[in-house]
Amino acid sequence: MIRIFIDADACPVKDETYRVAGRHKLMTFVVSNSWLRIPQSPLIEQVTVDSGFDAADNWIADEATEKDIVITSDIPLADRCLKKQATVLSPKGKPFTANSIGMSMAMRDLNTHLRDIGEISGYNAAFSKKDRSQFLNALENTIQQLKRR
Repeated sequence: MIRIFIDADACPVKDETYRVAGRHKLMTFVVSNSWLRIPQSPLIEQVTVDSGFDAADNWIADEATEKDIVITSDIPLADRCLKKQATVLSPKGKPFTANSIGMSMAMRDLNTHLRDIGEISGYNAAFSKKDRSQFLNALENTIQQLKRR
């Protein structure tokens, strides 16, 4: 059975994930460092981990399998989950793949360095309706593909 893991502390598409997962009757784990309000559903389980560094990431990476979908914007977590054959989507609907993760890691490291030396400031563009729509389409298509396997 397909399961969905949400790296939830800063995820902007939790509600969208609940709707799509509910339509497909998929178990969804909402993993965070603190309590979050989630809908009452037997298909949604909140997992609150210790506040230690990467505790939520570690829990997700330990649990994810090749049958699962992980939703995260955390590139190192995406890399760990891909190594376990999980399907990984960003909140903007961009799939992380074995072919793309290396470039994503390199760009993350480059941007961190440029921020550290003051060459760039800021982090990410604002989350838009288009991003939300792309995520919904990507999640639906991903679930359909996994069901066909």
